[in-house]
Amino acid sequence: MGQLALEPKQFLGIPIALVGACFLSVGAQLQHHGVAKVEATTPDMAGGGLSGQQLLLLLRRPSWVIGTLMLGLAIVFQLVSLFLSPLIVVQPLGAVALVITAILNARVSHVSLNRSSIIAICLCVGGVGAFVLIAAFFARELPVTDRDLILILIILAVVLIVFGGLFFFLRSRFKALMYIVGAGVLYGFVATLAKVTIARLVQQQVDWLLVLCILSLLTAAALGAYFVQNAYSAGPPDLVIAGLTVIDPVVAVTIGIVILGEASQAPLWAGIGFVVTGAIAIYGVFLLAKYHPQSVDATPTLEAVATKAADTVRPSGLD
Repeated sequence: MGQLALEPKQFLGIPIALVGACFLSVGAQLQHHGVAKVEATTPDMAGGGLSGQQLLLLLRRPSWVIGTLMLGLAIVFQLVSLFLSPLIVVQPLGAVALVITAILNARVSHVSLNRSSIIAICLCVGGVGAFVLIAAFFARELPVTDRDLILILIILAVVLIVFGGLFFFLRSRFKALMYIVGAGVLYGFVATLAKVTIARLVQQQVDWLLVLCILSLLTAAALGAYFVQNAYSAGPPDLVIAGLTVIDPVVAVTIGIVILGEASQAPLWAGIGFVVTGAIAIYGVFLLAKYHPQSVDATPTLEAVATKAADTVRPSGLD
């Protein structure tokens, strides 16, 4: 296949991204529990997405707050990995969180993963893993030009208008998968803009484009976070994580390849490999949405979640 394109220092981004995926998994489980609790205590507010009062009530749920802090740690690890390695190498590694979340959710919800769910998870992780393997051989980091950044910001503006409009007019019809797709697309742009912001700060390129980049990043992150909370209320956490850890990197990687040119030196067969492996991973998400096992108890106690989280994470060396 050829010589690896990554430098030794860039390989450090891979284990850091994997640690971040672990925090993402447990944080998602705890946030899902907090959202379920708030919805259970406010049944009169159900429908059309979480209300402002429900969002405030989340701040009083210890599980949701702890989960948010863990997601904050996941973001920190993700940013460090993006600083060290090309976007198309480390961003897809969040799929590891899907395996952890699926096992964790099955344990705290007292259900067993059925055969179709296991196949779906294998397709997600296998597709992403193959994608990263190809990217490790052909990914190249190139400077982000002003033209590249402006193009990314224009596309993001269109995406924000589209999803904002869909939510405003069709929010009562939004299902879990719609929220997940919206959040995944937005977070793909967040990861890309975070990579650009870090690079410009390191190079001391402080200008109006950097300010616009940061503002756009925060806007996309805020709307994406709101979509994620609504996805937790409409679907299980492993389905949410499946969407985020597949759709997010697919969007970010597409930007990295098409606009940033991180795979500009890849041969034709590698480009075909990117498309095929990405399609396999996305198909796994839709398969998981269709065949996900139903939970017996959708709102386990915080103690149960914390205990199961500790038991699940401990074998991975994060204790």
